[in-house]
Amino acid sequence: MERREVVAAAVVAVSAATAVAVLVRQWQRSSERRRRRARSFLRRLAAQCATPVPMLQDMAKEMAIHMGTSAAVVSNVKTLPTGDEEGVYYGLNLSETNFQMWRAQLGGKRDGVVKQECETVPIPKNLMSASIEGLFECIAKELAKFVSTEKDSFSTISTGVEGEGEKRLGFTYSFHHADYRSESSWNAQIRWKTLSDDDAVGKDLVDKMNKALQRHAVPMKVSSIVHDSVGDLAGDRYYNGDVVAAIILGGGTNAAYVEHQHVEQREPKSREKIIGVELGSFSYSRLPITEFDADIQAESSNPSDQIFEKFVSATYLGEIVRRVLLKMAKETALFGDYIPPKLKIPYVLSSPDMAAMHQDSSDDRDVVGEKLKEIFEIADSTPIVREIVADACDIIVERGARIAAAAMVGILQKQGRFGSNKQTSVVTVDGGVYQHYRLFRNYLNSCVNEIQGSECSDNLHIQSTNGGSGIGAVFLAAAAAAASQVENLLHN
Repeated sequence: MERREVVAAAVVAVSAATAVAVLVRQWQRSSERRRRRARSFLRRLAAQCATPVPMLQDMAKEMAIHMGTSAAVVSNVKTLPTGDEEGVYYGLNLSETNFQMWRAQLGGKRDGVVKQECETVPIPKNLMSASIEGLFECIAKELAKFVSTEKDSFSTISTGVEGEGEKRLGFTYSFHHADYRSESSWNAQIRWKTLSDDDAVGKDLVDKMNKALQRHAVPMKVSSIVHDSVGDLAGDRYYNGDVVAAIILGGGTNAAYVEHQHVEQREPKSREKIIGVELGSFSYSRLPITEFDADIQAESSNPSDQIFEKFVSATYLGEIVRRVLLKMAKETALFGDYIPPKLKIPYVLSSPDMAAMHQDSSDDRDVVGEKLKEIFEIADSTPIVREIVADACDIIVERGARIAAAAMVGILQKQGRFGSNKQTSVVTVDGGVYQHYRLFRNYLNSCVNEIQGSECSDNLHIQSTNGGSGIGAVFLAAAAAAASQVENLLHN
C-alpha cells in the first residue's frame, strides 16, 4: 500500500513539474513573440523616420530659401558687442512666468565681465490677464528698486548717452510657440514680428516700455524688444568675434544670424545685419512625418503651424515617444497583456525623463526600469523590454537631431560660409535639448559633417552658448550705447 502511495506521489510530482515546464515554455514563447513583434514595429518606425543625407542636403537648401521669406526678419538691433565695452549696463529678459533683471560691470577687452547680478521676479497672477501696459508698469517698478541698489555693489557707473545719467536697457523675451496657448493676454502682443526693423507693433511696445520707465523715474531707455535668439547671439559675440549664428533648441526653436551688407562709408552704421529666423515654422515637403507626428499636429492648438518645432523641441520629443510606446503596448503587448493606464496620458513623459532613459548605459538599463515605474507605473519590466524602450527613444531623437542639423547648415549656406569661404564660423546653441542631451548633441554634430563633408566642416565650430539671452540683453545695451556715442561724435 505504501509503495503504491509513493509511486502515486511521484507521478503527481512529475506531472506537476511537467505542467510547470510547459507553462514556462509557453511564457518564453509568448515573450519571444512579443519581442519579435516589438522589434518588427521598431524597424518599421526607423524606416519611416529615416533621414538620408541627400534629403537633408535638399532640406538645407530649402531652409536657405525659407530665410528669404517672412519667417526671417531684419532685427532692429543695429550693432553687436565687440568686447571693448566698459561701464555698468542693464538687461531684462521676459519669459512666460517671470522676468529677470540683469546688471553687469564690463571692463573692456582686458577685464571682460567684472561683475554681474541677476534678480528674478515672478509675474503676479493678476497680470496674466492684464494689458501690456500693466505688465510694463510692474517691470518698471521692480527695475526702479533694482537700479537703486547699484551703488551698493558696483564701483563704476556707465556714461550717459542721450541725457545725463540715462542708460540703455537691453530687452529680450523668451516665449516659445507653445506658450501662446497660455492664459496671459499680453504675450500674444510680443510676438516674432517685434524683431522687425520697421514693425509698427514693435515700435509701439518700445514706446510703452519707455513711458513706464519715465513714470517710475528709471533713468533708462529701451531701443528694441528682441527675441532671445538675438540676445544669445549678442552674448556669444561679446566673447568671440567669430560667432556668426545662435540657435535655440529647447522648449522652442529659433535662431539669429549675422549677414554682411554694403554700407556707404559716410554712413556711421554697422556693416552687419542681424537676422532673426523663426525656425519652428519651417515646413518641408519631405519631412519624415509618421502617424504619431500627424496626430500631434491634428490635436495641437496650431495644427498647420510650427511643424519643424514639433520634430525637435523639448515640448514634443517626449510626447512622440509616449505615443510610440502606447501603440507598441497595444499592438505588440510590449508591457504584457494590459495597457498601462498612465501610458494613455498626453505629455506625461517629459523630454528630460525620456533623455534619462535614452542615455542609460547600465547593463540592465536600470534607469529605464525606474522611469517606467515612476512615470507609467510599470512595476516589472525585463531588460529586453527596457532595451526596446531605449531604442524607441533613439529613433525619435536621432531623427530630430539630424533635422536640426540640416537647419543649421541651411543658415550657414544662406550666409555663404561654405565653399571657397575659409573663414572660421562659430555657431552657438542654447536650450536644454542640445546642452543637456548628450546623444542629441552628438547626433547633430556628426550629421553636420555628413551633410557638408569634413573638409567644409573643418572651419565650423558648434558650441554651447556662453551665457544666454539674459546677459545677452546687457551686452545689447552696451553695444547700443557705444554705437550711439560714435554716431553722436560723427554728427557733432
